[in-house]
Amino acid sequence: MNSLVTEFWPYLMLILVGFLPNEIWRLLGLGLARGVNEGSEILVWVGAVATAVLAGVIGKLILFPAGALTTVPMPVRIAAAGLGLLAFFLIRRSVFAGVVAGEAALIAGALWFSP
Repeated sequence: MNSLVTEFWPYLMLILVGFLPNEIWRLLGLGLARGVNEGSEILVWVGAVATAVLAGVIGKLILFPAGALTTVPMPVRIAAAGLGLLAFFLIRRSVFAGVVAGEAALIAGALWFSP
């Protein structure tokens, strides 16, 4: 039993410190958002800010990669992002299709140009 606790304590801490505090705020937001007009100016602005932050993070990952992404050449990273964007627009604005296409292009490029 002691080895089981030793083996799984990082996962328990991850749930207690990472997952549960976020879920409380998500549930609170869900309860407070009932009846809010989705087309209101404030929610449109919040969506635009969230999209801009995500675009900034993606841009930072492309231009200044960290970890294993540093081994992938920049033209491959840019092409993968472009292919993902193209797939997004071609497949009825599907975020899933864009992510899958971009990730597949990134993995293929990483394997093709790996040293």
